[in-house]
Amino acid sequence: MPRGRKIGPLVLNAAIFILLEIAALNMLRSNNELQSLWLSRISHTFMARVWGGSDNLRHYFSLNKENERLANENALLNQQLKEYRERDDRVYSDSLSAEFKSYGDYVFTPATIMKISRNKQHNYFIINKGAEDGIRPQSGIITNRGVVGIIDAVDKHYSYGLSFMNSEISVSSRIGKEGAVGPLSWDGKSVDKALLKEIPLQFKYAPGDTVWTSGYSAIFPPDIPLGVAGESRIVNGAVNEIEVHLFENFTALRFVTVVENAGRDEIINLENLESPDQR
Repeated sequence: MPRGRKIGPLVLNAAIFILLEIAALNMLRSNNELQSLWLSRISHTFMARVWGGSDNLRHYFSLNKENERLANENALLNQQLKEYRERDDRVYSDSLSAEFKSYGDYVFTPATIMKISRNKQHNYFIINKGAEDGIRPQSGIITNRGVVGIIDAVDKHYSYGLSFMNSEISVSSRIGKEGAVGPLSWDGKSVDKALLKEIPLQFKYAPGDTVWTSGYSAIFPPDIPLGVAGESRIVNGAVNEIEVHLFENFTALRFVTVVENAGRDEIINLENLESPDQR
């Protein structure tokens, strides 16, 4: 090319075209990488959903077998628990029978509280033993820590009991082994306090003395420990009313024993007989 001669338009256009092609190829190459990455991500997401869905589907169809297995296992555990409780109840009842066997002809039946109320003036509970288990109305309900209540109504398999935490219940009790006797009833406020009433003023006692069932009852055996004596007050200037701190914890009550005096009917019949002068 002669010196000083200008580049022609054709050459310039060719150079521009080549540069544009190179740029286009670079853009296409970059575009393909982005598209490839985007398609790869879509593919992976789709496969993950397919695999996850198939796994969920297999899990769904296996639920029936799993639920059946768990139900059988739960039934077995409940049966074992029932047997353990019945064994413990028998041991507990036998210990009570041995403790009170010298006091008349009492029959002891272990039971479990199924429902209980504690926040009323007329509290009650329902136990899992009834007429078919030999339970009768007016039987006592006790633990080794005291009197719990009295059976009020009986069905075939369950019984309804009036709790000692009931304003209608009182238990003939003695302060000390040979002390004065009076009715013991719930104070109407606390879960662990009762009031021993009608104790003569001349009778002396010390706070901390144990209060026992008196045995002057057709329902409860004598000498069941109930609680310890606390403070007292004079009522009507004639008798003492003594606060008693109960041994039984009514907030954690579950296992009890129904006690029946086999000679109760005969005792009641004798009590109801009219004297010869009244005939």
